[in-house]
Amino acid sequence: MGIRRRGDHWLWVGGPVPRGSDAITVWSVISVRRDAADSAHLLRHEEEHVRQWHDLGPFGFLRRYLGAYVSGRVHGFGHRAAYRMIPLEIEAEDAARRFMERGGAGEGAGGGGGGSLS
Repeated sequence: MGIRRRGDHWLWVGGPVPRGSDAITVWSVISVRRDAADSAHLLRHEEEHVRQWHDLGPFGFLRRYLGAYVSGRVHGFGHRAAYRMIPLEIEAEDAARRFMERGGAGEGAGGGGGGSLS
């Protein structure tokens, strides 16, 4: 599939993804494993990260994201627990859950993506 434009971001199916993850978003690029590319929930989660990157800017996003992760680790949480406690991850997961509860309709998961989604 390669790289293609979807609304306000680029989707790179088969692009680089960290071990143990299905996708990663950096600024306006969502890189997703081929075997996860059909997951509307995952794509909506990553589209929320696109919105966060744009709203906070690179420095703001990385400061909040990495700061929360490091704080969790410093407080004795393992990698997975610290990751799940990152407020930006919680927000993205909530957006994906709400999207799926609406039947995957409307913006997100390819229907425009990002933008002013809640």
